[in-house]
Amino acid sequence: MSSPSNKKNGRLPLPLKLAYTAFMAVLIPVYWIKYGPTNFLYFCDIALLLTLVGIWKESPLLLSLPTIGIFVPQLLWSVDFVVQLAGGHFTGMTAYMFEAQRPLYLRGLSFFHGWLPFLLLFLVLRVGYDRRALVLWTGLAWVLLLVCYFLMPAPSLTHGIAPVNINYVYGFSDEVAQSWMPPLAWLGLEMVLLPLAFYLPTHFLMGWLTRRRVAGVSDPLPEPEAS
Repeated sequence: MSSPSNKKNGRLPLPLKLAYTAFMAVLIPVYWIKYGPTNFLYFCDIALLLTLVGIWKESPLLLSLPTIGIFVPQLLWSVDFVVQLAGGHFTGMTAYMFEAQRPLYLRGLSFFHGWLPFLLLFLVLRVGYDRRALVLWTGLAWVLLLVCYFLMPAPSLTHGIAPVNINYVYGFSDEVAQSWMPPLAWLGLEMVLLPLAFYLPTHFLMGWLTRRRVAGVSDPLPEPEAS
């Protein structure tokens, strides 16, 4: 069930909807042409599409799903980018942002990874959090991981900018698969750790934040006692 916030208090501003739609009107054809349709199997791109529909429908479920899926990972993306920018190394997930072979405008579009989690937090606080999102997103993530592992390309030294190792099913590098453990063990570990380490904490956080907001907005002030 979604939190008890109502549409009257949670309505989303039209300029925000139009601005996000304009961004997606640019990103979708550019990514489709430059990366191909398989790029939309990434969790973050699925999140973008769900958010687009969710902001127009003002649907707690459609906005809660991407929040569960990408809130923590995209915060890690931001940290990794700052570390890489400073010349260090964290996870390597933003290494592509510094590849000269990748056009600057493509890298510019990819900055959505940095602002999308904060936008989703704002949206969920406005329309409410739907607790079904944890189970539904976890199921979707497992399906995507299996598809990406068994049907999509593995890491390659010659992949260029084409999507490989989608959703890190072979490790964090797009050039060489991880060698810490057997490939299927890595996949299984990812399927377990994503819900436990990323989705479940976000689920509890969003439930707590939306309950606090509703309580703060809806709890009436006590009536003064008659003297």
